[in-house]
Amino acid sequence: MSYKKAQKEDVAYILNILSTIYPISEELSAAFHERTVFLKLPKNEVLLNIGERCQYMYFIKKGALMGQTIHKKKQIVTYISIDNEFVSSISGLHGIVPSQESIIAVEDSELIAIHNDDLQVLFLQYFDMNFLFRVMVEKYYRDAQERTHIIRVGNAKERYLYFVNTKPGYIERLPLHLVASMLDMKLPTLLKVQKQHQLSLQKDKETEEWCRKIEDYIISQEAFRYPDLSMKHMASELSISVHKLSSIFNNTYQLTFSEFVNSYRIKSIQNDMVDKDIMHNYTIEALAKKSGFATRSAFYNAFKKAVGITPVEYRDSL
Repeated sequence: MSYKKAQKEDVAYILNILSTIYPISEELSAAFHERTVFLKLPKNEVLLNIGERCQYMYFIKKGALMGQTIHKKKQIVTYISIDNEFVSSISGLHGIVPSQESIIAVEDSELIAIHNDDLQVLFLQYFDMNFLFRVMVEKYYRDAQERTHIIRVGNAKERYLYFVNTKPGYIERLPLHLVASMLDMKLPTLLKVQKQHQLSLQKDKETEEWCRKIEDYIISQEAFRYPDLSMKHMASELSISVHKLSSIFNNTYQLTFSEFVNSYRIKSIQNDMVDKDIMHNYTIEALAKKSGFATRSAFYNAFKKAVGITPVEYRDSL
């Protein structure tokens, strides 16, 4: 394994990321340029073995690394980190004690590293280095605690959703058997949960498209004005089954069909009531009929249920 002095552009790359956490002094910047090294690590190459002392803090410029430990002769992935993340031994940070996990390249990787002895010098000399490291460690342990909690108490679906939501893009990029190991599940379980999630996303997208068509039909074509509008008629117009349409109203809008249609009728009446010219030429009952209500009683009941007051009280409040 060959370490060489890091190029200026590599150090500038990492300093640019660190500066988003806290401003870096020129002195600390110069120290980084002087003390950092560069390493290329081929896929499947072991960076650190269990029982060795980790002498470096690594920054992944490109690629992916994983931590792996052994429990009852079973290899377990403890973490996976990719581009723009820092990596070192968790159990043997700063090389104080032997590491309980190995570090292995999941992909061909380019690493920028700084030796523990140099880190200690920077801690002693520069406040900004201490602040940066504290923020990084705090974030790491928050993530680690959250990850440990969800893996211990969450079911397979919850663990999968946690992973895809907190690590976007990882699931498409990394070997799935390693992801399964990290999430403490078997590969077939991961594949099953992944398929179910993808079907759910597809279903959500399909439902969203149907909602757009429903609202376009109701608003753009003003279908709410049809007194005899029924779910069966709307389903026929939109080329959707009555069962599916009913499911969308109940589960997505959480309204009955009549509540959904009446909400647009009532909005239309409220808009008309604001216009003095319209109110001069129409009675409230005429507005209700124009908006699609078939009877006076249906109109009054729906209006009061939706608005909280009667149509006359609403008009007078204006």
